[in-house]
Amino acid sequence: MTVLTIGRLLLAAGTPHGSNQPTGFVGSLLHFHGPAAYGLVGFLAFAEAALLLGFFIPGETAVVIGGVLASLHQVNLGLMILIVVACAITGDSVGYELGKKVGPWILGHRPMKGNPGVAKTTALLARYGGPAVLLGRFIAFARAVIPGIAGMSGVRYRTFLFYNATGGVLWGVGYTLLGYVVGKSFEAILKQVGSWSAIAIVSVVVVAFGAHLLYKRRKDRPAHPTLVSAADDET
Repeated sequence: MTVLTIGRLLLAAGTPHGSNQPTGFVGSLLHFHGPAAYGLVGFLAFAEAALLLGFFIPGETAVVIGGVLASLHQVNLGLMILIVVACAITGDSVGYELGKKVGPWILGHRPMKGNPGVAKTTALLARYGGPAVLLGRFIAFARAVIPGIAGMSGVRYRTFLFYNATGGVLWGVGYTLLGYVVGKSFEAILKQVGSWSAIAIVSVVVVAFGAHLLYKRRKDRPAHPTLVSAADDET
């Protein structure tokens, strides 16, 4: 997850219904609640590997926003976690089967054809085997392609499922809770910033008013006669 994504999520958590709400993918997701939110976040978590949608929309962004929605009471946190975990595990299993059956064909077409990330992911799987499936869950590009490459490489499904499920639970719970904490923390920060802003505004007004009075008083004060003017009067 990039710093930009975190920043957009913080802004999203702070202005879910305001006029400054983010636009685009993040802003659109914030309009959802209830079954629609569960369905969309779950679909994106599923489709990242099953449909290679992760090339265009990182599933982790959708999952984090699912947690933000829970912090805003638009969905239930526990149910969102269950849906994310189930969809993530199922999506990778579908990706495994697709790689097993039509993997070479997929590699011969965009966006897989000539993509340097494919070679790196293949090398990661060849070096670490099953644990690479777990590790790849937390790497954006690898998360989308490693299930298919595992299917092509002949990794036993039982081995794949173990690491897939383990990674799915850790990833789903972790990123959903991250979004929930981001939402709750930003709400508290906004309250504090609101109080500090009020104090700052009052302080600025008081200082400005005092400076104005001091300037006016000095301007209206009569000038003291100088020694030169006194000598001229005696003459």
